[in-house]
Amino acid sequence: MGTLKRRIMKGDRVRIIRGNYRDMEGSVLEVLKGENRVRVDGVNLRKRHTKPTQADPDGGIISMIAPIHISNVMLIDAAAEKASRVRTRVEEDGTKERVAVKSGNPIPKPK
Repeated sequence: MGTLKRRIMKGDRVRIIRGNYRDMEGSVLEVLKGENRVRVDGVNLRKRHTKPTQADPDGGIISMIAPIHISNVMLIDAAAEKASRVRTRVEEDGTKERVAVKSGNPIPKPK
């Protein structure tokens, strides 16, 4: 399987564009590079039943965030508040900058 150009980073605000969680927004919690997947806060929640163990004598049901494919999310342009594709622009001094395709606004790196 080929790798995608990953223009989405941990901490970015993204909008889901496909699937059951379409049009939801959230921040990226983790980018799984080898799998081309991301975990987005509040999206794709799964429940797992656990047996009682010595560490957790009660067991029970835990909720976890499952990853979704990176092609199903779009980065949100903070200035325009809309989802947009992203390009990379190389400045004269050699630094790279992410730019929103729709508005042309630069997208800062998340903190």
